[in-house]
Amino acid sequence: MIYPENFETKLRFDKVRELVKKQCLSSLGRDLVDEVRFSNSYKNVNRMVNETNEFKTICLEEENFPLGYFIDVRGSLEKVRIDGTYLELEELYHLKRSLESISSILRFFQKKEEGEYPYLMKLTGNVKMYPYIFDRLNGIITKNGRIKDNASAELQQIRSSLIQKQSTISKRMQSMLRAAQKEGWVDQDVALSVRDGRIVIPMPSAHKRKIKGIVHDESATGKTSYIEPAEIVETNNEIRELEYAERREIIKILQEFTAQLRPYIDDLFLAYEFMAKIDFIRAKAMFAIQVKALLPKMVKTPTLLWEKAVHPLLFLTLQNEGRKVVPLSLQISNEQRIILISGPNAGGKSVCLQTVGLLQYMFQCGFLVPMEEESKIGIFDKIFIDIGDEQSIENDLSTYSSHLMNMKHFLRHSDTDTLVLIDEFGTGTEPALGGAIAESILDKLNRKKVCGVITTHYSGLKHFASEAEGIENGAMLYDSHQMRPLFQLQVGKPGSSFAFEIARKIGLPEEILKDATEKVGEDHINFDKHLRDIVRDKRYWESKRDKIRRNEKKLNQLVEQYDKELKDASKLRKDIIEKAQQEAKDLLQSANKTIEKTIREIKESKAEKERTKKVRKQFEETKVQLTQAELEEEERINRKIQKLKNREKRKGQKGEATEATEKVSASKPIAKAKKQFNPDVIEKGDMVKLDNQNTVGEVIEINDKTAVVAFGSILTSVKAKRLSKVSKSQLKKQEKTYNQTSALVQERISKRKLSFRQDIDVRGMRGDEALQIVMDHVDEAIMLDVKEFRILHGTGHGILRQLIRDYLQTVDLVRHFKDERIQMGGSGITVVTME
Repeated sequence: MIYPENFETKLRFDKVRELVKKQCLSSLGRDLVDEVRFSNSYKNVNRMVNETNEFKTICLEEENFPLGYFIDVRGSLEKVRIDGTYLELEELYHLKRSLESISSILRFFQKKEEGEYPYLMKLTGNVKMYPYIFDRLNGIITKNGRIKDNASAELQQIRSSLIQKQSTISKRMQSMLRAAQKEGWVDQDVALSVRDGRIVIPMPSAHKRKIKGIVHDESATGKTSYIEPAEIVETNNEIRELEYAERREIIKILQEFTAQLRPYIDDLFLAYEFMAKIDFIRAKAMFAIQVKALLPKMVKTPTLLWEKAVHPLLFLTLQNEGRKVVPLSLQISNEQRIILISGPNAGGKSVCLQTVGLLQYMFQCGFLVPMEEESKIGIFDKIFIDIGDEQSIENDLSTYSSHLMNMKHFLRHSDTDTLVLIDEFGTGTEPALGGAIAESILDKLNRKKVCGVITTHYSGLKHFASEAEGIENGAMLYDSHQMRPLFQLQVGKPGSSFAFEIARKIGLPEEILKDATEKVGEDHINFDKHLRDIVRDKRYWESKRDKIRRNEKKLNQLVEQYDKELKDASKLRKDIIEKAQQEAKDLLQSANKTIEKTIREIKESKAEKERTKKVRKQFEETKVQLTQAELEEEERINRKIQKLKNREKRKGQKGEATEATEKVSASKPIAKAKKQFNPDVIEKGDMVKLDNQNTVGEVIEINDKTAVVAFGSILTSVKAKRLSKVSKSQLKKQEKTYNQTSALVQERISKRKLSFRQDIDVRGMRGDEALQIVMDHVDEAIMLDVKEFRILHGTGHGILRQLIRDYLQTVDLVRHFKDERIQMGGSGITVVTME
């Protein structure tokens, strides 16, 4: 149930109808658009929106769906139910082409797997196509809509005779025309003509008596006469009789076919109803693509949980102007049944209200709606609206009276499954009285647990909403600095009307504003000011909280990273200890074997002095080797420890005296090196530079003019005069600079690792823009050796997701990618794992 009668006009649903009609291919679909009605049946709405959603998928993904000839021949079929009537040739041609289109649509769905388009395939269940009808049609009519010569034996004979006689007449007439031209009666450039279906010779009126025959026509000037020679009049009469016979035979064929078709008319009507539904559903799907609508999650309860909902008509209007519409997010449930929206004029309150009404009404009429896929939308039994001025001179109704009439209807017929939409609640009369009545009506509607969206400027209603359970204040945000509306709805707080600020912006005299302030009272002005201060403070603390949350997230990531590194270090330490223990065990076993072997050889030699000395000598040598290896390892470890101690000691040392000592001690070997260094002589093994470049190489071979130099792993032959010798101090300085640069690079990489975003969000972007961001992110992940990250692209039509995944397949270092888990975002997020 909807109220009032002009509900669709107020919400501009009639404009939606017109846009959908433009997408229809025939009057079949347009008739169904006119029949669209509001439904409160969950089953019906679920079926209608799923049919539209499946056809939207076909429009986006299937290129071979048959859209040939959607022609409405139901009027012709209805006409031939009466015996003796028949389909005209043009009607038969329309029937043939439209039935072929229906058959092609049925074959399209028959080729699909079961369950691919379940709701649309269910529509095909009652459609029957009879091969007999197609065979008869193909036997009667050509592809161009002409009756075939062999449609009947009689017709074939008539047309054969007709062609023969026409050929004879043509030959005879051509011969007579040439003879007349030869006699000079007719000009050489004159050709045969046709008048009243008969072939004639155009000739000057002065010579019309030269040829015996019948004058059928004259030119407008009377200078040319069209003569049918007497000798071919009889043949022309025979041709005319054959044409009449052909027409009679064609009518006979059409009557016979119509009589054969008549028993199947009811089944054909079902087929055309199917075509009408396909045309209608396709038009809804095309409109959904046009306004970027989709199918949100549907629930049976009267619930609204919308994310980024958009008014479709406003979206199209702003799109043509190159602007974007601000989306709407709101929630209506058992706990938050009514949202009371306040804010400045021209701030978007009425648009917000109309968006709620239009989208809910569209959905319950079987249309897809433009909002996020994660949104939830329920079913209401009734939708009541009170928008605009309903004053009537005929009914003696003022604006306020019409509002009260609407409120009376709301209070009488609304219940828990009703959605009420009221714009500028309480206006139209004395503010104090109007506000009191509005507050009482709102209280009654709230106690009846009605759902709704209401806009108002009354402070009393804002106070009531803040205290009443089930009602939430909402505000249309306004930039008080730039003095412009933001068209964003924020639920949880009332909005300010910004009356004085707007008046001051448009240039109202300050003395007027001051006088108005005195009249309304400082308390009321301060209330509005405090309200804005609260909003500003709330926004500030919300931004602070968001910043803290992001910092906590970074901190948690760092803690996780340090825990991982600590675990890796502990594991490495354990592995080293186990390895050392194994080496010690192997060493001990080797020593024991040596001792056992020595004892065994002493026993076998029966304590021979020479043999015993030899064995003891071998044992001592082995002992020395083992001891020496152990001492060398211990000495190596001690050197490392000492280096670490010296490094720490140097870091802790400060003061100019110590630095000076170090400089003096460091200068001595340098000075010594300078004495030994000769830059003019280049020998094999020297380190050199090429033309004062930074790259240093080693001389492998050299003669008088050329030298072979190894720059890294590359050998090159260059002229000796292009080389300059590099001293050890310069080489050390360059190595130091290189080490410092390398350390700096490592530090920067570490910092970028910490700031690397594991999630990137490209939702709502154009394909090329989103792809460039993904490419940059993948390059950074490769450089920083990141193993895994996520790309948030949303579900939508799947185009952006496919574009991104096609690119990821081309990247060699991407190991694999997959959808996120359902509870974490599903196909709207791609998880990328790197090599």
